[in-house]
Amino acid sequence: MAEQLPSGFESLATSRAYFTQESMLAVETRKRKLFIGLPRETSLQENRIGLTPEAVQHLVSAGHEVVMEAGAGEPSKYADHAYSEAGAQIAYSTEEVYKADVLLKVAPPTLDEIELLHPNQTLISALQMGSMTQEYIAALARKKINAIGFELMKDPSGARPVVRAMSEIAGSTVMLIAAEYLARSNEGKGIILGGITGVPPSQVVILGAGTVAEYAARAATGLGAEVKVFDNHLYKLRRLKHNLGMQLYTSTLDTFALGQQIRRADVVIGALAVEDGRIPFMVPEEMVASMSPGSIIIDVSIDQGGCFETSEMTSHSSPVFRKYDVIHYCVPNIASRVPRTATNALSNIFTPILQEISQQGGINEVLFTNEHFRSGVYIYRGSLTNAMIAKKFNLRYKELGLLIAVRN
Repeated sequence: MAEQLPSGFESLATSRAYFTQESMLAVETRKRKLFIGLPRETSLQENRIGLTPEAVQHLVSAGHEVVMEAGAGEPSKYADHAYSEAGAQIAYSTEEVYKADVLLKVAPPTLDEIELLHPNQTLISALQMGSMTQEYIAALARKKINAIGFELMKDPSGARPVVRAMSEIAGSTVMLIAAEYLARSNEGKGIILGGITGVPPSQVVILGAGTVAEYAARAATGLGAEVKVFDNHLYKLRRLKHNLGMQLYTSTLDTFALGQQIRRADVVIGALAVEDGRIPFMVPEEMVASMSPGSIIIDVSIDQGGCFETSEMTSHSSPVFRKYDVIHYCVPNIASRVPRTATNALSNIFTPILQEISQQGGINEVLFTNEHFRSGVYIYRGSLTNAMIAKKFNLRYKELGLLIAVRN
């Protein structure tokens, strides 16, 4: 009798040659190529640029296009050749750079530069609300662009990464500046910042307990100076002591106690953060007049109005002036004093942001998905979306979330 052949199902069940396979489905990609412009900074002694050549190479290798104005990297000691080797196009006219879809600037564009912007372009730059005018806001809005103030952007922890990075640089740098101007060669007190065996340490007073204060205090105590920190927020003072890991003289902004310490101080750093659009405390002129001759004041908050009644804005080319024989250093962009370091810090922040904009499919899509990035937008397609600016100039503004939903 002939052996019966197994059925088709039985052969499939007994065969080891058949395995289930995953179905290949089309995957939707939203990645978008970006056209990024890096213009040369024209603001007074702004030496930083938004991306390093290494960052440009990374973006170009990912398929993006980068155009840089000739000479834009020179103040940060980056040659045009380094950027061209990284894949950037070198443009010899400002107009050519401003054709980019995403314009990355450090300083805000001037009114003349605003005229070069075009509708639906995305501008990423500093906001500098303290020096902003209603005319300036109107000029940006008229161009129907998306304007993002990078110092307003937040990371997932809720911190502002650009402000944090520039504050770290400023805090570390101010003590080097103080040491320089305390020297006899700069008509200072002729003392060392810090102290040596058998000689009383120099006295440093810091107003504010944020990031600038933390790094300034770290540098000063490392040199051996005696540091006293004043701030009205006890949680900031407590956090500062914890971060430094040492006992430190801290106090609220009590006028009597502050006056006593400022009178004895060799260095006073003004690093108070803006609250409700203004500096919460200002050192009166008579308190400055009580300081000993050759002492130095460094007003880090000068771009927001300053912490001292005697402060006047200065520049890197003429950084100091004397009043009551007290040296005043009131340069607004201290981080620009060390532009290569600052450029590296900015590049580390902006490169992932540009990548996310590309991966999400463009600026509109990333605004939907990234609330931290959304916090920096103050103009969206020509509409003012920032409540603080609206309050300052008594203007109407629109909620960004609702505006995006309507426009899309």
